[in-house]
Amino acid sequence: MSRAIALIGAGAMGGAIGARFLETGNSLTVFDLDPVKVAALEAKGAAAAASAAQAASVADCVILSLNSPGIVRAAVFGPNGVAEGARPGTLIVDMSSIDPDATRALAADAAAKGLRWVDSPLSGGAPKALIGQLTLMLGGADGDVADAREVLKDVAGNITHMGPSGAGQTTKLINQVLCGLNFLAVAEATQLAIDAGVDAAKIPMALKGGRADSAILQEYMPRYVARDYRRTGRIDNMVKDLNGAQDLARRTGTAMPLTAVCAEVHRMLTAAGLGGEDQAALMEFFTGAKREFPQ
Repeated sequence: MSRAIALIGAGAMGGAIGARFLETGNSLTVFDLDPVKVAALEAKGAAAAASAAQAASVADCVILSLNSPGIVRAAVFGPNGVAEGARPGTLIVDMSSIDPDATRALAADAAAKGLRWVDSPLSGGAPKALIGQLTLMLGGADGDVADAREVLKDVAGNITHMGPSGAGQTTKLINQVLCGLNFLAVAEATQLAIDAGVDAAKIPMALKGGRADSAILQEYMPRYVARDYRRTGRIDNMVKDLNGAQDLARRTGTAMPLTAVCAEVHRMLTAAGLGGEDQAALMEFFTGAKREFPQ
């Protein structure tokens, strides 16, 4: 069934989500501050909006794919924001990765304006979005989540309702802790294999199905070996998420020593100018090499 969807934020992740919605027969209206990103979706059949308010005015569901709580708040409640154009009862699904407390505040403010809010951070990245196989963790009221599920099933293969507003974002922070540690562990193991004279390219197959196996091992060890730094995510985005996990840990009194080390490695790479590069560039922490990075 075709749905009228507004997409606010058409970056690497939002662009992939938008492309998938179009591919599955939905009507998509898109707004982004970067006209080039909008044009890429227009070429695939989306309509361009002059503002977030205009995009929301023609939509039953508004999808947000943005980078920080401040940007989300401005896009929804700022001048020409979603709240100015959305009809009462419009469902807002925030697929950004932001702080759980900020999400709860946003959801409350939306409710005060007669709008519905579901937090739906994701795992899987742009490649999974393009084939409709994202993993989504949802927070919100039961009825709102049920409605969101009907929209999101076009882009996701695994959708779980984790609890009330903010529960999805909390789950995403946990996801990022596991991913960040795994990225770093696989990079470290790759360098050890190389230094010890083992063909690291064979390790993913050798360990496939064993207890050390993981999606990150299978995807990233070959990329680490080949120094394949094509961008599917960003190191500085991982810093943001690990910072969020550490902030949550301070509030809950949770000890997270491994996360602290992982976050510091990511911060060091960001300080070295590699924050905009893919997680594959973690190998630079171990090699110290200076390379040309793809745009």
